[in-house]
This record gives sequence, structure tokens and C-alpha cells, in this order.
Amino acid sequence: MFVAVVPPAEVVEHLDAFLDVRRGAAAYRWASVEQFHVTLAFLADVPDRRLEDLVERLGRAASRRTAFAGAIAGGGAFPNAGRARVIWAGLDLDESDRTELSRMATGARAAANRAGVPVDGQRFRPHVTIARLGHPDEVTSWVRLLDAYRGPTWTVDHFTLVASYLGQGARGRPRYEAVEEFALSG
Repeated sequence: MFVAVVPPAEVVEHLDAFLDVRRGAAAYRWASVEQFHVTLAFLADVPDRRLEDLVERLGRAASRRTAFAGAIAGGGAFPNAGRARVIWAGLDLDESDRTELSRMATGARAAANRAGVPVDGQRFRPHVTIARLGHPDEVTSWVRLLDAYRGPTWTVDHFTLVASYLGQGARGRPRYEAVEEFALSG
């Protein structure tokens, strides 16, 4: 499972249209629109007995955060453009909205920990994964291309607990299923 900000359909369709005409230029594993999201917390193993408490705690965490405007814009690569394993699109947020998103991630992680659900401890870096590479590659031209991209603005007013079923999606990819949405205040 994971907790994520899932952009609305028109936002992911805009990004998909931008990428669609370019995907043929590289044999990467391109993410589908169903997989576009910003992970706030990765929960590798959620025991059934912990799910109800997790949902309750995530609801409280969401109620402490306020809605804000965001847009998918720019991009980068992990670990870097010279030896990339992942190509990602970034988020265009002002300083207070970036802080609010970071607090959402911290709240989601704290809620999971308090519910007894282990959380991946990596530092929160807001992004939308758009492609995975089978081996490290130099992707500076892709990062420059993404730097020219800016999608439509939308209001980030909720986050979602998502179940991931590995290998059950199209072409052996994960299949995602929304378990619960949590509205932010304001």
C-alpha cells in the first residue's frame, strides 16, 4: 500500500498527451496514467488487523492539513541525470504549499507508524514517476524536455490510501486500487 496525492484525470491526461508523442524515442518502462501519483508514504506491509486504525489515523492527519494549488511541472532523474534509473516530473508549488505537502507526508508517515504499520524511511521528495529504466542511463535530454513542461493547475484537496497488487496490471505492472480518500480541511 501507499499514501499518495493522485492528480485529477485532466491533469494526468495532459501529462500523458505531452509524453505520448515522445515515448517511442526511448525503450523505457513508461508509467501509465493510472500510475501517476505523488507518494507521501510507502507502506510495504499493512496487516489486515491494522487497516482500520490506519484509516482512522490518516483521516485525522488529513483534517490537520489545508488544501492548496499545485501543478505538475519540470522534471528530473533519480539518482541523477547521468546515471538515471527513474525519470520523474516535478511539482510547481510556492514555498508555503511545498511546506504543506511536506507536512502531509510527515502526517501520513506518523499516522502509519502510530497504527503499527512500518513506513519506508526514505526522505520525502515530491515527484511523479513517469519512467523506469532497466539499467542506468544518461537522460539529460529528457530532463531538459521536462523542464519545458507545465501542466494545468489543480487544487490538492485530498490524499488517498492505495493498495498495490504487483503484477496484476497491464503488461505485468502493478494494479492500483483506491482504498480510501481523505479530505483536507479548508
